[in-house]
Amino acid sequence: MRLAETRNAFARQLTFPADRETVLAAVGDTTLEAPYGDPETIRTVLERTDESSFESADELFDTVLANVGEQYIGRKHYDDRGAQGGIETEEVHF
Repeated sequence: MRLAETRNAFARQLTFPADRETVLAAVGDTTLEAPYGDPETIRTVLERTDESSFESADELFDTVLANVGEQYIGRKHYDDRGAQGGIETEEVHF
């Protein structure tokens, strides 16, 4: 499942508030597709947090989003506001 699809899946498959064990039983083994590396399960992501319950699908989604691995993040050190870190470029002024 794509990360962006999880919020709606949580709303469909769970009743809130939901405790951690209920969430893991219902969706813990769901694999999240990773755009830049190996996928991981929702269980693996939630193991990175101490949250014991979730009041809503939004809260669960926010928790998952805040704890996914680096394989879900775009180009590292990318900054569209200036020079790229570690990449030498010659500035051109007009």
